[in-house]
Amino acid sequence: MRGEIARDVERIVLVLDVNAERRELLVPVHKTLLEVVREDMQLTGTKHGCELGECGTCTVLVDGKPQLSCLLLPIQLQGRSITTIEGMATGSELHPLQTAFGELGAAQCGYCTPGILLAAKALLDDNPKPSRDEIREALAGNLCRCTGYVKILDAIQLAAERSA
Repeated sequence: MRGEIARDVERIVLVLDVNAERRELLVPVHKTLLEVVREDMQLTGTKHGCELGECGTCTVLVDGKPQLSCLLLPIQLQGRSITTIEGMATGSELHPLQTAFGELGAAQCGYCTPGILLAAKALLDDNPKPSRDEIREALAGNLCRCTGYVKILDAIQLAAERSA
């Protein structure tokens, strides 16, 4: 096998509950949840960011709580509920947060938006009427390079007011 690299990668069968759909996948054991979601499930709304757990771009919800998919191994998540940005809307009806973000122009380039929306959803699910400081705290792990966060905070407050 001159000139070829032998790649004998161990694979495992995973059963994951992603966006309320049970999926069975055969994946290499070394892949992160971020890679499995994007590459194997074709759910590309979850974004690659720093891949060090520092930017929040890859945020998904695991059992309703924000988690960084770049730091998780899918084998750890069997039997748990995983929500990506694709699972936030109900059919063609946007989640109130998505609607508010669109109306207020809270997303600029949009790269960080899926992670921010999911972190905000987890916040509103736990605390339907958060203060501005509570919103800031909930988003502390999500970085945006395009905005000063004002429109993002406004959109989350608007969605909270509309849902109350």
